[in-house]
Amino acid sequence: MNFKLLLVAILLLPQIIFAQKKEVNNGAAQRAYLIRMMTKIADPVLTALSKNELKKTMPIESFKKADRSGSAYLEAFGRLLAGMAPWLELGPDQTPEGKLRKKYIDLSVACIKNATDSTAADYMNFKKHPVTGSQALVDAAFLAQAFLRAPTQLWGNLDEQTKRNVLAAFNQTREIMPGNNNWVLFAAEIEAFFLKYGQEIEKGRVDRAVNSMVLWYKGDGVYGDGVNFHWDYYNSFVMHPMLLEVSEALKNANRDTANLYSVFLSRAKRYAAIQERLISPEGTYPPIGRSISYRFGAFQLLSKIAQMHALPEGIKPSQVRCALHAVIKRQIEMPGTFNNKGWLNIGFAGHQPEAGETYICTGSEYLCSEGFIMLGLAAQDPFWAAPDADWTAKRAWNGELMTIDHAMEPDPTGNDVYKQTPKK
Repeated sequence: MNFKLLLVAILLLPQIIFAQKKEVNNGAAQRAYLIRMMTKIADPVLTALSKNELKKTMPIESFKKADRSGSAYLEAFGRLLAGMAPWLELGPDQTPEGKLRKKYIDLSVACIKNATDSTAADYMNFKKHPVTGSQALVDAAFLAQAFLRAPTQLWGNLDEQTKRNVLAAFNQTREIMPGNNNWVLFAAEIEAFFLKYGQEIEKGRVDRAVNSMVLWYKGDGVYGDGVNFHWDYYNSFVMHPMLLEVSEALKNANRDTANLYSVFLSRAKRYAAIQERLISPEGTYPPIGRSISYRFGAFQLLSKIAQMHALPEGIKPSQVRCALHAVIKRQIEMPGTFNNKGWLNIGFAGHQPEAGETYICTGSEYLCSEGFIMLGLAAQDPFWAAPDADWTAKRAWNGELMTIDHAMEPDPTGNDVYKQTPKK
């Protein structure tokens, strides 16, 4: 036996143990990676639209080569901007990231101008279309969502004529009557935009959405998509985020007389807790339900609740950061996610055209950007600054201590309260 080597090993053992226990914080690197991926997704759309060349250059992949040109461009732009808006709202500063934000704020403002100017080559359709039907209501709502999330850097940087153009564009959507499903929230989201920016609202469109969601609540943080329950990610794609934004606009305008915002928030927190537990140790999640080609946009709500500093007790912001980073990295780095010119392909994990329903096309895929909402937290926020933490499923499958999960229970007043522990 080499006693000198043994002695060295014994002397180094405390340092090895200390190194193993030393906390690691990859928050800055994860943030930088996510910003690179978000801007990689954004560049083809924003660059082309800022030059009035989106319709000329954007490919449109669709189910059986269906004509989706009546909706694809607004789909790509509205969905992309809705996810980017919280990051843009941080505004420019003298840091490298702040200078990058300035670039994308300026690009976005130029794009808004072209998308809503009726004389521009890239003027977008905001009304019922003979081929794509009522789809404009959906994606105008995502564009409205961007304005709700970035009032200073998006709406605040528009010239007066462009503001009038935006208002006129959104007014066109009022001719579209939403179906009796999640679409009621698209109409309400646009009215929330009007309310925030001092315009008259069509109260019936808001009331219908709020009352419908109250009636369609199934319990334990889950809403039906209409009367029926659907196993898919629409509670995160649409229902929870837009219901929160609509009810927050009502609250801020002193119109939330029933104090529903607090009820909707407690339900959203429960659904966010469920979403965190759905992420496997490997950064995967179940490909359940329709619209799975929206990829990590399925975790919009978890990202939004983290950005709101509203995560349920027992869930560390850093574990959500690590979990969402793992999911986004897993999906975005799959071969075939992008075509050879950088546009998103249809697919859940790579290029899978069969994952696209009849209503899905290239533009639809940009809903994945909703997963980036957490970038609206500044780089210094504990979400990014805290040490890495394993998420629930990773801890569970490692045999480590984990928090027991329990369903949400209604309290005596009828409001919902998320409880981590059962009643004794």
